[in-house]
Amino acid sequence: MTKGYALTVDPELRDLRAADHLLLRLAAELALPDGAFGCTHLLRGDRPRVALSFTWPTEPLLRTAREALTGQGYEVCDGVPDAVGRAVAYPGSAALTGTLTIAELLDRSGIDRVTVLGAAEPPRPDTRLMTRDHVRPHWQDGSLVLSAMPAVGGTLVPFEVPDPTPCCADH
Repeated sequence: MTKGYALTVDPELRDLRAADHLLLRLAAELALPDGAFGCTHLLRGDRPRVALSFTWPTEPLLRTAREALTGQGYEVCDGVPDAVGRAVAYPGSAALTGTLTIAELLDRSGIDRVTVLGAAEPPRPDTRLMTRDHVRPHWQDGSLVLSAMPAVGGTLVPFEVPDPTPCCADH
């Protein structure tokens, strides 16, 4: 994950979508500055759930956020739960809407690279990505990486869909 000053909030949520909504609400309340990240982390074990982490570029911002979050009743701890968080709020994330080329995506955001499922090579810079206004890269070995998959007409889409169908929805 990115270097900086981090803290984790465990809101005891089991639903990734609810965690995304809470993270984005808290990010807005905390007015995350440029260079800050908000990620979700899947916590396994006897109580599977989704934790939230925030990373700021400076320590005073961390102190202010800790005070605000504990003031709202959240239990907060230092650091991040793991090094493979799923970025929800990150530099440039709000600008990743509509259809962009890979070059535009990388230029406009904190994403370091794009991989395509089943492909040995990265996509060409002029390859179009239909964002579906839902771009959730993951941290891999210190880099923010978006996994994409082929779509209609030689385009790509992010691997994660915005509105997944819950397991067993039709039973």
